[in-house]
Amino acid sequence: MLEKMEVIEIPPEQKNFRFKIKAPVKSYKDVCRLQDVSFRYDISWVLRDLNLNLYRGEKVALVGVNGAGKTTMTRIMTQELRPDMGKIEIGERVSIGYYAQHQIDSLNLENKIVDEVSVSADPVLRTHIRDILGVFQFSGGDIEKPISVLSGGEKARVSLAKILVSPVNFLIMDEPTNHLDLYSKQALERALKEYDGTLLLISHDRYFLDKLVNRVFELRDGSLRIFEGNYSDYLRKRESDKAGSGTKINVSKESQRASRKEQKRIEAEARQEISALRNKLKDRVLHYETLINKLEEEKLHIEKQMADPDFYKDKTETAKSGKRYQELQEKIPKAMAEWESASLQLDELLTDLQNQS
Repeated sequence: MLEKMEVIEIPPEQKNFRFKIKAPVKSYKDVCRLQDVSFRYDISWVLRDLNLNLYRGEKVALVGVNGAGKTTMTRIMTQELRPDMGKIEIGERVSIGYYAQHQIDSLNLENKIVDEVSVSADPVLRTHIRDILGVFQFSGGDIEKPISVLSGGEKARVSLAKILVSPVNFLIMDEPTNHLDLYSKQALERALKEYDGTLLLISHDRYFLDKLVNRVFELRDGSLRIFEGNYSDYLRKRESDKAGSGTKINVSKESQRASRKEQKRIEAEARQEISALRNKLKDRVLHYETLINKLEEEKLHIEKQMADPDFYKDKTETAKSGKRYQELQEKIPKAMAEWESASLQLDELLTDLQNQS
């Protein structure tokens, strides 16, 4: 890890951490449309009656707890999977570039890094391949390495570079920042912000999403909800929805047949149980919100340190901070997943109560 950090510690190299991507062909206004799309792998439905319209130039986030069906939905959009019901329409002159972890399996292991990226590159970008590979931590003789000797993270970065230089105008990206260092992530963020094509992002990095997206698609219980605004706007809307959900309880038929005294006792116990569960879930949501904020503040602090050339003078502290930075990159997505799970359970409880009222 220290060796990898030493590659990026030289301040003059930072000027190269920038690149641009451009859609070679402008698509029509309608990029992708899902109409009543449903899908299942076996007897259980993963997606039910999804409807959305995605338009040229939009930058959207697709969010949901682990297992909600985000990858399934993107594979339907790329037409790797066919829906069991409904239909998908890809707009005129739309060309799709899809980045996901499983895409590394499509790399040609016999190719050198530079050849693998060049083979599918837009001709306009081929002269900049070496610069772009430098952004993704491949420089000098590294670009001549065969794909077969690379680690999983290195293959993921090759796959990412390959998609970005491809002649496409609709990018679908599933966790693109997972294997990037600070400068690579910043370069990717700038490139995607200036990108004139259409973008759909799956990411647990809330700050990354906040700076890029203008709509949020939320998958929950197989259904799709659409929120206008960035990721923070989406979170505020969800909190507002939860606050207004209400907590009325519907009395069961059994308790209605009971005596008035027994009925009151049953109702009181039911309220106590639901209140306890609600409070437990609220505490869990708050715990992970606090933890996420703490971890992200620590991560941001280390990133600021890493941006200071003096930080690299003390190799021991550099290595220590580098190790902690990698730990944070793993802990934050896990904490986000726990927060999303708790939020979903709380939403379902409040929705059930509201439906019963």
